Amino acid sequence: MTLNYIGAFLLIIFGLIIMIKKKDLIKIVIGMALMDTGINLLLVSVGYREGASAPIYENYNQVVDFVDPVPQALTLTSIVIGACVTALALSIVIKVKEHYGTINADEIRRLRG
Repeated sequence: MTLNYIGAFLLIIFGLIIMIKKKDLIKIVIGMALMDTGINLLLVSVGYREGASAPIYENYNQVVDFVDPVPQALTLTSIVIGACVTALALSIVIKVKEHYGTINADEIRRLRG
């Protein structure tokens, strides 16, 4: 179980490092996607309980441990929002390439004045 948390934090940290260190706009978008994936893994890991089942009531007389469905719903929503944000960011990168002729953030800053 701790492996999930370690993996989530590593994905978040790698994504943050890529966003800070890289100057290529596509790599920055990839860093954002890595951070989003790490956060999704963290949310799913928080909601997991060993030995628990899905929150579907089949037998009302028997008390069963249930998994919390809220982190799963939040993760599903986050996946959809993350895909939309990534698509929007990539479309902005395409427009920046058309306008400035480059996708290097330092060159774009120099061209701007």
